[in-house]
Amino acid sequence: MTVINGLPAHVLLVHLLVVLVPLTAVLEIVCASWAGVRRGATVWLTLILAVVTLVLTPITTDAGEWLYDLRRHPDPILQQHAERGGWMIYFAVALLVVAVALAVLHVAERRSDKRRLPATIAIAIVAVAVGITSVVQLYRIGDSGAQSVWGNEIAHLKQATGK
Repeated sequence: MTVINGLPAHVLLVHLLVVLVPLTAVLEIVCASWAGVRRGATVWLTLILAVVTLVLTPITTDAGEWLYDLRRHPDPILQQHAERGGWMIYFAVALLVVAVALAVLHVAERRSDKRRLPATIAIAIVAVAVGITSVVQLYRIGDSGAQSVWGNEIAHLKQATGK
């Protein structure tokens, strides 16, 4: 998928990830740290969002690679954006692993009355680490992409308007 409705698919798909990654990360942290939320349907919503994020990440990356290949001489910031974007799949996989662990914990807690405190603490720590690093990586990818597209444009507009 390279073009949607005349626009580069990457430009449109990236907005889905900008919403899905932080939403999934926050839901994982909430489910991992709050047993009441984990006992409800939120854990299944979180798992679905993690799966959608994992599916959309390589599609978005592939669309970005197509756009990148259109440039004859990509500038260093665009190269940095492409490199950072290539790493996002690992963060999407990590989000899915945490979501699966939360679902397993949810099922285990429903099958018995025992609280699995060590597992709950371990999953909560991993959920916080994966959630924060995923959002930070997404920010870094987006920042370098925005700098590549808009950095020179904004500087040019500032010069032209004198502001």
